[in-house]
Amino acid sequence: MPVGDLANEDVVTVDPDTNIREIAQTFSSEGVGSVVVVESDEPRGIVTDREIALAIGEHDDISEMTAQDIMSENPETIHHDEDGFAVAKKLGEAKVRRLPVVDDDGTLVGIVTLDDVVATVGEEMTSIADVIESQSPGYSA
Repeated sequence: MPVGDLANEDVVTVDPDTNIREIAQTFSSEGVGSVVVVESDEPRGIVTDREIALAIGEHDDISEMTAQDIMSENPETIHHDEDGFAVAKKLGEAKVRRLPVVDDDGTLVGIVTLDDVVATVGEEMTSIADVIESQSPGYSA
């Protein structure tokens, strides 16, 4: 399965100059824990709820801080045509929970997360279990 089939195409994005308060409100309204920071439709960084929490702990006043101030810059990305197995490997090597998905031009086309990988593996395991049960009556529930 190519990464493009596994990825979520509805990526929540912000500009580098988006205020942290607005990002936190976006987390709440969109039900996400991260946003991809984009310039010219290309991923330049990621802001997670953790980075906002750390900024609050490290600074007396974050009211003027922006995505650019706290984002993880130059995020690891994955190409939409790569094999789905590459996601788990790349997540592990980069020690991240999410990867922006890009096309040939480096344009953001989706995002794939560790949760997506786990859910997909779970679905595949169910399919495998169904095959085993149908071919081996001793294994049926």
